[in-house]
Amino acid sequence: MKEFCKKLSNALKTIFGYGIMVALFAGGLTFFGYVVALFIGGDVATAICTVIYKNIIPVIIYLAVVMVLLGLVAMYLAGEKALTPEKKQAQKNKSEV
Repeated sequence: MKEFCKKLSNALKTIFGYGIMVALFAGGLTFFGYVVALFIGGDVATAICTVIYKNIIPVIIYLAVVMVLLGLVAMYLAGEKALTPEKKQAQKNKSEV
């Protein structure tokens, strides 16, 4: 069972990585869409911004949320604990010994 969870976790991490990369890339492209709309101006710019805001941005947000969920499930299956402090013994300097 442990090996199955590890394999599933690795597969989910791969999907998570590619999905987040696509979401970030799409978000960057929307920035360039807004820049183009800024240079064009007028009614066409309004139409471009409206399409980006109403059609593209919600898809990017849903994609990112689903990818974060997959990433959390992958971490849970792998038994990883992120953002938790680990207790490490402090190494003493040579001068303190």
